[in-house]
Amino acid sequence: MSQAEDIESVDEDGVIESVSGPVVTATDLDARMNDVVYVGDEGLMGEVIEIEGNLTTIQVYEETSGVSPGEPVQNTGEPLSVDLGPGMMDSIYDGVQRPLDVLEDKMGTAFLDRGVDAPGIDLEKKWEFEPTVEEGDTVEPGDAVGVVEETVTIDHKVMVPPDYEGGEVTSIEHGEFTVEETVAELSSGEEIQMHQEWPVREARPAGDKETPTEPLVTGQRVQDGLFPLAKGGTAAIPGPFGSGKTVTQQQLAKWSDADIVVYIGCGERGNEMTEVIEDFPELPDPQTGNPLMARTCLIANTSNMPVAARESCIYTGITIAEYYRDMGYDVALMADSTSRWAEAMREISSRLEEMPGEEGYPAYLAASLSEFYERAGKFQLINGGEGSISVVGAVSPPGGDFSEPVTQNTLRIVKTFWALDADLAERRHFPSINWNESYSLYKDQLDPWWESNVADDWAAVRQWAVDVLDEEDELQEIVQLVGKDALPEDQQLTMEVARYIREAWLQQNALHDVDTYCEPEKTYRMLGAIKTFNDEAFEALEAGVPVEEIQDVDAAPRLNRMGTAEEWGEFIDEIENDLEDQLRALY
Repeated sequence: MSQAEDIESVDEDGVIESVSGPVVTATDLDARMNDVVYVGDEGLMGEVIEIEGNLTTIQVYEETSGVSPGEPVQNTGEPLSVDLGPGMMDSIYDGVQRPLDVLEDKMGTAFLDRGVDAPGIDLEKKWEFEPTVEEGDTVEPGDAVGVVEETVTIDHKVMVPPDYEGGEVTSIEHGEFTVEETVAELSSGEEIQMHQEWPVREARPAGDKETPTEPLVTGQRVQDGLFPLAKGGTAAIPGPFGSGKTVTQQQLAKWSDADIVVYIGCGERGNEMTEVIEDFPELPDPQTGNPLMARTCLIANTSNMPVAARESCIYTGITIAEYYRDMGYDVALMADSTSRWAEAMREISSRLEEMPGEEGYPAYLAASLSEFYERAGKFQLINGGEGSISVVGAVSPPGGDFSEPVTQNTLRIVKTFWALDADLAERRHFPSINWNESYSLYKDQLDPWWESNVADDWAAVRQWAVDVLDEEDELQEIVQLVGKDALPEDQQLTMEVARYIREAWLQQNALHDVDTYCEPEKTYRMLGAIKTFNDEAFEALEAGVPVEEIQDVDAAPRLNRMGTAEEWGEFIDEIENDLEDQLRALY
């Protein structure tokens, strides 16, 4: 139900029988599955999750200490829904779309009382509405009737709700309106406002799901170069504690070329969300130069917030993403982390005394993960346009064990796998994405885009890098036994080239002003410079030059400074010329 609903507008029709953490049972409650209810004298928000005879089980989205049997339960008769409309960008919500800044102003303190509520969008603010259709035009569900400048970056399209019939526009006005005022009337008698509501557990309707052919450019070399993600694709980032999951997702949120970013902090530490909240308003959007928050919606459900709200925050985020997808935008959704979400489901399931599955997770864990990730994709919209949602979910396996249920069930669903490695993190190699374990199933369908927009030999150069890294991995066992000097000279040179690929290309400094973002052309040119060293070095080796002299050329170490060079084009040109001159001078 909408968070704008007034508690006093519903009737008392149930009584609490028992309380077990976030799970409350009530009797004499006339309710349906997934109805929103208000529990106890303080009106704590909850949701019906089980009905057995006269006994109704509710998961409560707030702390239940002090709630006792005999207190009332009020049913709204509506499912958990989000308020959709202008004002969601540049906002920070909790797991059930309560705006945290509004609640803070309402309470006068950062410590919120239980039962406090506020609508997800400002119901009183007036927005400048500009019609895009005229009286007499025919509109169908999903069609835009006007536009509102939501932020300096995002034009918010006011659409005919998908559950409307549509019809001929009989009245439409230009001017300033609140989100609840009618901006257009249809011949069917339907009135269109800027405000919509939608149940979070129900996917918004769309047309056919299409095969994505355009990459989500992330600005991170290891991801764009080796393991690309499509716009409309799904990806997982599993890794142990301290391996860089959150920083990697923050980098994707900051620099990916999506139109809209929905960032969900699901059960993570508060300081991580604080960093996002502090950084994003200060960062310029690389696409527009405007503040990054102008195209970002944050959902903060940190580890100190009630566990039950974690279960709903994922659905809140994906529903907001679908709403902007319906406007024709490309949306990137970051969920950090789905493991905490699964743990919330496990706790609720155990309190319901359900039969546990592997490691205590509910038997429907795989189905719930699939249901979430399936809402991603590139879609043909019901209004004839196109939009996409790319979902990147972090996974936090205990002890970095990728065989645990959440990681394994996620791997069966997603098509891009960025495996974070604790050993790489300990060596300060970031992003610590293990190139031997990671993969992308989108490479073949995205190669035409890279070859058309960056370089026609993109796929060939990438495959060369993969082959070098694979050969290095095979040689490492021998090196650990007998040392690098025992290898033949050509294999020693391969190890040297692989080192430059790892250190100069795969490593990237998220805290460096220049290296934090790497456009595709720079990614290609950097790898091309290393390939130039490879080609020239092997020609010198075939001409009889000792490998030690090849490794000692002055230009080679400068490869490690390509990422941080401000004038990178000139810098790479100079390195390539120097490499050719110095290596050819050896024979």
